[in-house]
Amino acid sequence: VQLQASGGGLVQPGGSLRLSCATSGFTLDSFAVGWFRQAPGKEREGVSCISSSGSVKFYVDAVKGRFTISIDNAKNTVYLQMNSLKPEGTAVYYCGRPSMDCRVPRIFDPWGQGTQVTVSS
Repeated sequence: VQLQASGGGLVQPGGSLRLSCATSGFTLDSFAVGWFRQAPGKEREGVSCISSSGSVKFYVDAVKGRFTISIDNAKNTVYLQMNSLKPEGTAVYYCGRPSMDCRVPRIFDPWGQGTQVTVSS
């Protein structure tokens, strides 16, 4: 099983980025997938998760209305569209299969390298 996050970068406040989580070794209709982040000096936190059916989505309060999680089953990829980014969104973003409630940053597999998102002018 592998999940590889990509798509991070430097963006100005108010800007947008789309993160991609390329998956292999399992089918997206069998496991939920989530996005997590760790800001400098802070603990890792759950950002958004999507159920295996794609019908249930969770967003942490801080990103509701600005981030959208989605699945492309044909590409085995989960996306996180991030709009209206704020400086406090600066963090390393990881994707993984949550083993608990999305708000708890626990996943079934080892954490990957993640992708750096920096929101700064």
